[in-house]
Amino acid sequence: TCTDGGWTRPEARWPEVSIDIPVGAMRAYEFDAVHLGDWAIHCHKSHHTMNAMGHDVPTFIGANKTEVSKKIRTVQPDYMAMGNRGMADMGEMEMPLPDNTIPMMTGWGQFGAIEMGGMFSVVKVREGLAADDYSDPGWYEHPEGTVAYEWTGDIPEPVKSDDAKTMTPATPHGGHKQG
Repeated sequence: TCTDGGWTRPEARWPEVSIDIPVGAMRAYEFDAVHLGDWAIHCHKSHHTMNAMGHDVPTFIGANKTEVSKKIRTVQPDYMAMGNRGMADMGEMEMPLPDNTIPMMTGWGQFGAIEMGGMFSVVKVREGLAADDYSDPGWYEHPEGTVAYEWTGDIPEPVKSDDAKTMTPATPHGGHKQG
């Protein structure tokens, strides 16, 4: 509803699920609490420019870092590679941080360690909360069948059809020619 340049006229506003705000910029936005749940409001930009986060390092997600970690520890004995499943593993360790570092890897939720837990606020939308009730209603109780789970059954064969009636041939478009 507002940018660095001032308030935005109501007819010029649009709905968003993510708001990208540059470092040093300002936005005012409206949060309509119409959908029940726990909603994260995450401010990440200042962390990119001012804190202990590097982006010129390749990701290790899914990699086996055992051997490379041993080699690095010969010159840096306290070295620990980032977790191979993301960053939650680091938060589970609850290690001390340098004084000038925001505690980004902190917090526990109903599914375990919360990655970036120190970097966002949770808005808890519930039915029946009074406007002046600031007590914590606890974690959102998800309706039956709405939480993702790991499939452990057999993987079914993909559905394929050689029936010409179900196939749609690609057609040339925009003046491009096939072949």
